[in-house]
Amino acid sequence: MNRISLIIWLIIIFFLQVFVLNNINFSGYVNPYLYISIIFLFPLNKNRFLFLTIAFLYGLGVDFFSDTGGIHAFSLLFVAYLRLLFVKIFFKKTELDYLLFRLHSEPFGQVFNYVVTLTIIHHFILISLANFSFQNLGGVLLNTLYSSIFTLILYFLGSYIFRRKQVD
Repeated sequence: MNRISLIIWLIIIFFLQVFVLNNINFSGYVNPYLYISIIFLFPLNKNRFLFLTIAFLYGLGVDFFSDTGGIHAFSLLFVAYLRLLFVKIFFKKTELDYLLFRLHSEPFGQVFNYVVTLTIIHHFILISLANFSFQNLGGVLLNTLYSSIFTLILYFLGSYIFRRKQVD
């Protein structure tokens, strides 16, 4: 993915999150947070400081439109920081492999585990900070589970549709 298409996708996902997905709330437990896909779309070969800065500002932008006081920025920054660790764990990649690493060219099982793990960590942190209490731990876990499932369905469906479109 070149720089221009990456910027366009990040803008589209941002506005989709802010104006459409933030207004979805099924039965108090399902909130899709598709903006986490910035973590999966951003290339590994870029400057890590730049990536962490962009992730923080991206989350801060979602916070600004959501009036959530920094919880999106923190949770996205935390997952962005952990991204390389999970690339090493799930894909067995080293720093030399980062230049050629493309998520869509990896086996689906590894991609699935990677995306699911980072999404659940992000959602758990986000929802825990939103509740800011351990008295409702069951609700936090349930909200994390349902929101993660819905976000993952949207992510994998979108990546399948747009990847098929590019291949054909």
